[in-house]
Amino acid sequence: MATGRGANGPSKKDRREAAREHARLMREEAAKKARRRKWWIQGSVAVVIVAVLAVVALVIVNSIPQGQTSAGPKNMISDGIVLTSSTKAVRTPALAAGEKPTPTTQSDTSSKAYITLYEDLQCPYCQQFEQTNMTQITQWLDSGLAQLEVHPLNYLTSPANGGYALRAANAVSCVANYDPDKFLAVNSALYAKQPQEGTGGLPNSQILSILKSAGVSSSSITKCVNNTRYSNWLNAATKRATTQKLPNSDVTTFGGTPTVIVNGQQYKGSLTDASAFSSFVQSTVGSSTSTPTPTPTPTATQ
Repeated sequence: MATGRGANGPSKKDRREAAREHARLMREEAAKKARRRKWWIQGSVAVVIVAVLAVVALVIVNSIPQGQTSAGPKNMISDGIVLTSSTKAVRTPALAAGEKPTPTTQSDTSSKAYITLYEDLQCPYCQQFEQTNMTQITQWLDSGLAQLEVHPLNYLTSPANGGYALRAANAVSCVANYDPDKFLAVNSALYAKQPQEGTGGLPNSQILSILKSAGVSSSSITKCVNNTRYSNWLNAATKRATTQKLPNSDVTTFGGTPTVIVNGQQYKGSLTDASAFSSFVQSTVGSSTSTPTPTPTPTATQ
């Protein structure tokens, strides 16, 4: 008489094989779980490491003044370029990443006009000031009666204008680095072709064409303009100018572009009256100093 599972049930051998197979599957499942735990632990550690590195990077970046994480152009260690004549710029080393600007020494205010200009090349009021006053400023420079310091800013850049303010400021910064004695000529040439505020501005190819017309052209300049090499520095310099007390002045609140300072005093007069600016300059300089008779330059019609 058959007992147990009956004559058609699995044999003892079959049961042993089934048990071995079950044990094998259990071992494989346990190994998979172990690998998953290992990957999860490793992944969690990696996430923690990345988070720690991100915090460290943030601390390092925040320790750099005003977010400047790359070097500026040569000859602009004060965040501006200093011109002692219309064709002569003062040479300085580049402002290194994380380095604070060095304000320009102004030691002869009793006989010299130290003119400092904060500009945006897409600002129509800056164009008015430049085209009204640059002829007489150039005369003062070339006569040794003045020194001009120009700070290009990225003040008006917005997504709507194609970043022209930044790209134009970068272009003159490239000139300051590679061909600083041509800075004033290039600056004036860009104002002469200034696009309307709020528009997309000029493409880099046209900026380079304007630079070439002013006597500046090289492969280094082309690469510098097309790569917007000094964008990081310009953003940092703009933030410094617009949020901190301006060096060599009592200006603590930035009021927009242009901001013009002469021997520590801010000019708040007409931007289109060369005589008014000339009178202001004379008032800031010692009475023994004479200034050339200004020849007003008409403001260009946009």
